[in-house]
Amino acid sequence: MRGNIAQMMQQAQRMQDNLKRVQEELAVLEVTGSAGGNLVSITITGKMEVRRVKIDPSALADAEMLEDLVTAAMNDAVNKANEESQRRMSAATAGMPLPPGMKLPF
Repeated sequence: MRGNIAQMMQQAQRMQDNLKRVQEELAVLEVTGSAGGNLVSITITGKMEVRRVKIDPSALADAEMLEDLVTAAMNDAVNKANEESQRRMSAATAGMPLPPGMKLPF
């Protein structure tokens, strides 16, 4: 019994170390979302901080279209960052199931 508890504690510590490492990686991870055939591209970090916005000058002629393209590019970037975060967190938890509704990072 005592060996099982010690083993579980070691496993929990390894998982905690892995999660910390992944969080550090996500802080510097950059993903780029784009829209309109790359008329607009937005680069964000894994922490959802915007790093760069690039707008093709030809997109400046139509403000409403540009607003839609910026929105779509931002959503694309956020979706990519979330997918990468989930992939890395799943690897860090070594497939250990989490209770329903629990999301990482905490």
